[in-house]
Amino acid sequence: MLIIKSNLLSQFEELSFGFNTKIGLNRKPPYHFNLSRSVGDDEKKVDENRDTFLSCIGIEKEALVLHKQVHGDTVRLIDQCGFAGESDALITDKKNHALVISSADCPAIFIYDKIKKVIAAVHSGWRSTEKRILEKALYKLKEKFNANSEDLFAYIAPSISQKNYEVGEEVAEKFDEKYLLKNGSKFLLDIKKANYDMMINFGIQANQIEVSELCTYECSQFLHSYRREGKVSGRAVGILMMR
Repeated sequence: MLIIKSNLLSQFEELSFGFNTKIGLNRKPPYHFNLSRSVGDDEKKVDENRDTFLSCIGIEKEALVLHKQVHGDTVRLIDQCGFAGESDALITDKKNHALVISSADCPAIFIYDKIKKVIAAVHSGWRSTEKRILEKALYKLKEKFNANSEDLFAYIAPSISQKNYEVGEEVAEKFDEKYLLKNGSKFLLDIKKANYDMMINFGIQANQIEVSELCTYECSQFLHSYRREGKVSGRAVGILMMR
């Protein structure tokens, strides 16, 4: 099995984190090693995949905090495990509460406040990025937990790169031109940079932000990509938990 870790988050012994790939249990196309039960994959296989992945990163199934991601800007404060409803960002100061983000191109962003001992997990596709969900999550950390930007460490997991993320004018017009490259009648959107800048503007130090250089679209051998493979494809999840 191939699991992606964060060098930045790995320095904190109290954290458990992992982001799965297509590689595991010798699963075959089109779903590969898939952790989503909502894409048409055999649910028994999905449950086996989940159990195997959780075992590898040292997290119990009962600790999971799951939600239905809807490409919105709802940020939920979590005080119990289980299903948390519809949202695209989760925050908790509880130990043994594992925040789950599903992704297959969209940036999945994981944040840790090393002083206040709070974690956050954000799903920020273009719709949520345009609604500035990451910025809203950061200000929620400040408002509810008195978080200071200098204490925050963040990781942007593998997501689609600008050169492979073509969008139409109706999407491009929602973003500052510094995140766009003209590509014929279309545009190329740098969604990673848009989210990175939100963290920098909030005051997080650049050396406390890790951005994966892996592109989900290009890494066809081991990363899931909805843009590349279409609806009949698997999904990755990133999970962050404080022990």
